[in-house]
Amino acid sequence: MEKIIISNPEKLQEKIENFKANGADTIHILADFDKTLTKAIVEGQISSSVIAQIRNGKYLTPDYAPKAEELAAHYHPIEKNPDIPRKEKDGLMHEWWSKHFDLLIKSGLNKKVMEEIVSKRTLKMREGSLEFLDLLYEKNIPIIIMSAAPGDMIRMYLEQDGRLYKNVHIIANFFDFDSNGLVTKVREPMIHSLNKYETMIKDFPVYKEIENRKNVLLLGDGLDDLGMVEGFDYDNLISIGFLNKNVKENLENYKKSFDVVITNDGNMEYVNELMKKILG
Repeated sequence: MEKIIISNPEKLQEKIENFKANGADTIHILADFDKTLTKAIVEGQISSSVIAQIRNGKYLTPDYAPKAEELAAHYHPIEKNPDIPRKEKDGLMHEWWSKHFDLLIKSGLNKKVMEEIVSKRTLKMREGSLEFLDLLYEKNIPIIIMSAAPGDMIRMYLEQDGRLYKNVHIIANFFDFDSNGLVTKVREPMIHSLNKYETMIKDFPVYKEIENRKNVLLLGDGLDDLGMVEGFDYDNLISIGFLNKNVKENLENYKKSFDVVITNDGNMEYVNELMKKILG
């Protein structure tokens, strides 16, 4: 059963009042995708991320999955090691993502494979996420989805649910394709699991739309997701963290970092009620 934990109720209430006083046209949303807008657990199993869905199916050349797993075995412990300085770790994560994308290209990743994976609907949106997107569209509030996943597939998932609204902006890893639909390269800047803090929103066209919307609601499932707002000159920030697993070990760090923590793969009900309260 999920719990809603509010780190500092008085401080949060003050932020809510500021959001309300300034109105809907001063708000924008920053959100991660995997295990934030989507569920972390599906039918009792840990849900595959967008990229893991490619690895778990037999869509590419036979050597793709073992080579991808070999890369993960080497780099994942580095990603999780708290003793490695951030700058050094960032370089190694960029190396991992670069090698993995090169491997995907050599292994024959194409648009048809992506469409087939998305059509199987093994990735599930978190309960209430679609209503959240509807509410933002209705109130014309921009949402920026920032993810290390393939952006083309995020777009397909949202299209599948009829939620690729004009106020939805995706900053992720997008591919270039040849005339046969084969992936030829990943576009820069490459986004990996730890560099969201340096992926400055002002470098993207959407910045013009949100530069004066200085009340930010941020949604993420990892502490590094807080980096999405770095470099943006906001007035008020409400941060909501989904702590999907290892609650006991991680709760204190999440409470220190997020205004609100939603545990155990909880739904979006709190977020939707909060937005309705703010928007009146």
